Amino acid sequence: MNRAALTLLLALAAAVACLPVHAQVPPTAQEAAAYHGLHAAAHRGDLAAIQRLATSPAALEARDSAGRTPLHVATFARQHAAVRALLQAGANTAALEQGRYDAVTIAAVADDEDSLRVLLAGGASARLVTSRYDGTALIAAAHLGHDGVVRQLIQAGAPLDHVNNLHWTAVIEAIVLGDGGPRHQATLKALLDAGASTQLSDRSGATPLQLATARGYGEMVRLLRAAGAR
Repeated sequence: MNRAALTLLLALAAAVACLPVHAQVPPTAQEAAAYHGLHAAAHRGDLAAIQRLATSPAALEARDSAGRTPLHVATFARQHAAVRALLQAGANTAALEQGRYDAVTIAAVADDEDSLRVLLAGGASARLVTSRYDGTALIAAAHLGHDGVVRQLIQAGAPLDHVNNLHWTAVIEAIVLGDGGPRHQATLKALLDAGASTQLSDRSGATPLQLATARGYGEMVRLLRAAGAR
């Protein structure tokens, strides 16, 4: 890769890194205060009310103004017991809110390992394509360096080499949108140990090794070379 191409690549990555990290939009305090019925119970973690109200698909699939179901709301609020109760009542784990995020990706971005564990144990999929970037929960978690979440998602069968519409994989996002620090290193190691590709390149043709080298991420370079990257 020549110097001009590398400079352009790093500028693009820096621009994307400046986008809001939490692309999901949790309920505001005003929205939460206006909730009623199952949405209100989910936000409060009121298990008795959930059991009383979660009696039909219509109630479980009701949407607020941002397209959030009660399951989305409970996940945003980190109400783990409410998440479990909604799943037991038959909540749709594949439902996407207005920003095209499912509950698994919401938990992944929030680094909420407890909610994620409940969701995956309750049958939620780690394989859904979500967000305006046509990504996955694994890519979102790798971007943020949420290494514990990444390990959970890998164990649950998340697609290791999914390519989003930025032409980035989880490995690439851990590098170009990470800070090269311990949690992003642990994220990259988890991906490589699971067999994620070291050869899939970004849209410009840069490999993960080239990207890590260009950023001066020495430990990531070492991990990639140990995994056979070139």
